[in-house]
Amino acid sequence: MNRTDHTPRSGMKLFFTLPILSWALYDFANTIFSSNINTVFFPFYLDAQLGGSAEMEQVASTFISYANAFASFLLVIFSPLYGVWIDRTGQKKKYIVWLASLSIAATFLMGIFAVTTMQGEWLNLPVNLFFVIIAFIVAKFFFNSSLVFYDTMLSDLGTKEEIPLISGFGVAVGYLGTIVGLSVYLFVQEGNPEQAFIPTAVMYLLFSLPLFFFLKDTPAKKTEKEHFLTGYKEIYRTFKDMRNYKNTFTFMLSYFFLNDAIATTIAIMAIYATAVVGFTSGQFIILYLGSTIFAIIGSFIFGYITKKTGAKIGVMLVSIILVTALTVAALATEQWMFWIAGALIGVALGSMWVTSRTLIIDLTPYEKRGQFFGLFAFSGKVSSIIGPAVYGTITLNMREYGELASRVALSSLIVMAVIGMILLIKVKQPVAET
Repeated sequence: MNRTDHTPRSGMKLFFTLPILSWALYDFANTIFSSNINTVFFPFYLDAQLGGSAEMEQVASTFISYANAFASFLLVIFSPLYGVWIDRTGQKKKYIVWLASLSIAATFLMGIFAVTTMQGEWLNLPVNLFFVIIAFIVAKFFFNSSLVFYDTMLSDLGTKEEIPLISGFGVAVGYLGTIVGLSVYLFVQEGNPEQAFIPTAVMYLLFSLPLFFFLKDTPAKKTEKEHFLTGYKEIYRTFKDMRNYKNTFTFMLSYFFLNDAIATTIAIMAIYATAVVGFTSGQFIILYLGSTIFAIIGSFIFGYITKKTGAKIGVMLVSIILVTALTVAALATEQWMFWIAGALIGVALGSMWVTSRTLIIDLTPYEKRGQFFGLFAFSGKVSSIIGPAVYGTITLNMREYGELASRVALSSLIVMAVIGMILLIKVKQPVAET
């Protein structure tokens, strides 16, 4: 559809048109994967397979961290190519269908491998466990890849005035996906988290189908074909251009460290809560649902706070909440302490994107905004490698110290967040135009 061919819509007329509802339901679908596999049941599965002692629980943390870091590494390598594909073909849905289908298939295979008896070991791991980890890396890589095309599809769905509303609707539907997805826990026997893998794949597929069948790509404008490596060259050019925008570059560095802490927290939250603080899997599910609710509340409230105080102060406040949450979690000896940490983490996770995205808009000239947002996103992908890799290396090398290893590893995230805050102080908030 041509997004300029109609007058602005609102309310039900906007959200419940077939294209927009289909688009939002894919957010619902991929959030089921993100919460069920990435945050909850895959960490539970590794802990069940490798745990049994305080030392081996740290080894499980290491595998979770490294698997996430490697999936992020693959995304960093390939994501610059995706923009070239979009510009050349204008085809977003086609790639989403393929990438999502591969992610769904890999998620399904996680469930198959987890219950299949295989003899022998690879890299000191049981063969079936090795294949589950490989399938997870593949599933997460293709899941993240599909989001690149999904996000760019937003601009085809409505007018300039409608896009913020459509975006917010997608986020809200995505959070609902977290709650619905975790309902599979009701059918998972205690100690068998792998039973959630195949139902998650089925739900991921089911709620992706509306996008697969009812959305159409907007035809691409005829442009000169770009070289295969154009995406990498664009990142290099943008990075060079940063020398003329020191303020923006400083915030990019700040966000790198802050996102480092956030991305790692998402990956290790489940195993830390169960192995270190003593949560059962059922208790963690409730904690995670609570964090999700606080994320919704936080993103809503910080939208108003950012509007009133300015984006830099908004990011700083979120950063303080993040550091406080991580400190409480690192020191938590009682479950009630981690409940507090979980609520604060939810607020920080839900609010960081709201505030940081607004600050990038404030710091960049209009004509270069797309260029800098590209580098902003790329920085986030790179930081998603470093944080989990550092965390996993600490838990591996300190594994004989048991839960202390996880506490030290979590403290490394506090250091990253504090570095991000120090850099943020140096960022000058532009004076609002009057």
